[in-house]
Amino acid sequence: MMRSPNENRVRPTCAEQGRSRSSMHLLSSGLLVKASNKGAARAAAGRQTADQVSELTTNRLSVYLRCLNTLESAGVRTISSQALAEQFHLNAAQIRKDLAYFGEFGVRGVGYYVRDLKRHLRQILGLDRKLRVAIMGAGNLGLALADYPGFRQEGFEIAALFDSQREKVGQQSRGGVPIHDIHDLKKIARREGIRIAVIAVPAAAAQQVLNLVVAAGIKAILNFSPGNMQVPDDVKLKSVDLTVSLESLSFFLAQGNGDA
Repeated sequence: MMRSPNENRVRPTCAEQGRSRSSMHLLSSGLLVKASNKGAARAAAGRQTADQVSELTTNRLSVYLRCLNTLESAGVRTISSQALAEQFHLNAAQIRKDLAYFGEFGVRGVGYYVRDLKRHLRQILGLDRKLRVAIMGAGNLGLALADYPGFRQEGFEIAALFDSQREKVGQQSRGGVPIHDIHDLKKIARREGIRIAVIAVPAAAAQQVLNLVVAAGIKAILNFSPGNMQVPDDVKLKSVDLTVSLESLSFFLAQGNGDA
């Protein structure tokens, strides 16, 4: 079976998600935890079915993680769900509900230990290990994504770029990411351990390139090309359509908002 995902849009920042949805890019021996170590935390996450833990929930976990990064940078050691919600325009009850899917992370009278909760959210989201990523398309967008330093900081290593233009093959991005022939994708993906692919090619070529990615055995795909892409049921596709976002802003202005 093939499906055409319609969920998959740009992930908002911590504060933006709080304003738009009131909540939504994650514990030591002193905590009351069901998952008290890395293996147990991951196992607990694995026991949750897709029906039990929605994609909206995992999106919110990413937002909580960003908030915890901010708190840790500011030297905050503990925080309650209420204080977390107030500071980042989130919903305290939603935070507690989301975290309850994966364990009991709080200490009565203390709240959450920021560093420990951050570490365990990273485990739940699979960010406690390096994930190797390949980008399809060595155009302006593909090259910009390849050299974006934020990916590496969050555990995503851009291992390769792929393109069909011969003059680009054998070159590198400014940051040193090598550009390979798209027809070598399957071989290189296996050799480099590529787990995620990013589609950054023109719309006319997107489905064909997506088919090559699927044939290479890559199961997680981020698509920047417009249109509805078709993938097998065992492949996760998320699409980011910048035009849709711009049209939403255009609608806002068309209603007379933002007029001087």
